[in-house]
Amino acid sequence: MGKLSVCSALVTGANRGIGLGFVQHLLALPNPPEWVFAGCRDPKGQRAQELQKLASKHPNVVPVPLEVTDPASIKAAAASVGERLKGSGLNLLINNAGIVRLNTLDSETLKDMAEVYTTNTTAPLLLSQAFLPLLKKAAQGSTGSGMSCSKAAIVNISSIGGSIKEMYLWDIAHFVSYRCSKAALNMLTRCQSMGYREHGILCIAFHPGWVQTDMGNAGGQMAPLTVDASVGGMLKVLSKLSEKDSGSFLDWEGNVVAW
Repeated sequence: MGKLSVCSALVTGANRGIGLGFVQHLLALPNPPEWVFAGCRDPKGQRAQELQKLASKHPNVVPVPLEVTDPASIKAAAASVGERLKGSGLNLLINNAGIVRLNTLDSETLKDMAEVYTTNTTAPLLLSQAFLPLLKKAAQGSTGSGMSCSKAAIVNISSIGGSIKEMYLWDIAHFVSYRCSKAALNMLTRCQSMGYREHGILCIAFHPGWVQTDMGNAGGQMAPLTVDASVGGMLKVLSKLSEKDSGSFLDWEGNVVAW
């Protein structure tokens, strides 16, 4: 496979961390997308200043108001993106928005379990449903056979924290709601890969690494991986994926992560 070459991409949680990193790296591609839709709760707010700067310099960056836990907001975002695309499809949907609650097994609550699951698992499902017509249109409009991320793909940002086999860093962080939500997201990715195969849409779950973001450092430990290294690695992996990889759980270097 060649370099990643997409006409359009949507990134959720794009105002900071890995999401903002995706926007920056997509812009830096040799053949950057015609449109980079940057979804976040409040594109004009204080927490989106870096995104605002990018958008002011790059007319192909379109900040999109998007609260991923609100079906009405998702529907409005899909309509807005569809209008901007003017009949062409969406090549890449990157479900990056996520939250974590620093609870132990004993202190987890119904409220936190529900909130984390809604953001980390249900939201990627609803977003994929809402943008499916645009993804299908991109797949149908692409030349050549087989699947690739340059044609149409759903990328779910998961975590090795959701690996039932690994139970990564259990000794220092239980984060039960987060782990459960990401394990469920991995199953969603498998379901999407089966259900959307006939439409030519590639679906992948990524462990981005333990990254130096607000979330990555939330447990009081310094994460070892920079956003640039993580996102650069994931985009490199995305450029090489094909039909046989759909439904996989990979890390930012392309290694298979155990379920």
